[in-house]
Amino acid sequence: MTAPVTPFVAIRAEDFDLAAEVARLTTGRPDVGAVVTFTGLCRDEGGTLSALELEHYPGMAEEEIRRVAEEAIRRWPLTGVTAIHRYGKIAPGGNIVLVVTASAHRAAAFAAGEFLMDYLKTRAPFWKKEHRKDGTSGDWVDAKSADDAAAERWAKG
Repeated sequence: MTAPVTPFVAIRAEDFDLAAEVARLTTGRPDVGAVVTFTGLCRDEGGTLSALELEHYPGMAEEEIRRVAEEAIRRWPLTGVTAIHRYGKIAPGGNIVLVVTASAHRAAAFAAGEFLMDYLKTRAPFWKKEHRKDGTSGDWVDAKSADDAAAERWAKG
C-alpha cells in the first residue's frame, strides 16, 4: 500500500528553485516514473510592462490551492504535488507560479498538472495589477473567459 500524498502548497514573495522542487518529489522515490512541471512567467506585454503586482487573500489563497491539489490527488494516481505561487511585484521574465506533479506514469502527471493550472487561473484568489514602463498607472488584469472555459471542462469528468 502506498502512503497518502500530501500536497506542498506555498504562497510567498521569494522565487522558487525548480530543480529543488522536483527533487522534493523524486528523491528516494523509485516509484516515480514521470514528473511534469509548469512554470508561469511574467510577460512584458509588448515591452510596455515594468512589473506585474500580485496580491492575494492570505489564508484563503493557500486553502483554495490546497483544496484543488487534493482534488487532483483524488482524481489521478499521483505520488506528489507541489504548487507555489508568488506575490508582490514581479518583473517581466520573473517566475510567478510553479506546479509540479509526479506519478508512476506520464498521463496522470500531465492531466493533473493541467487541471491544477486551469483551476489556479480561475479559482485562486489573486489579483494582478500592471505597472507600466512609462510610469502611467496600470490596470487591474481582468479574468479571461478562455480560462473559465478551460476549467469548466474538468467539471464534466
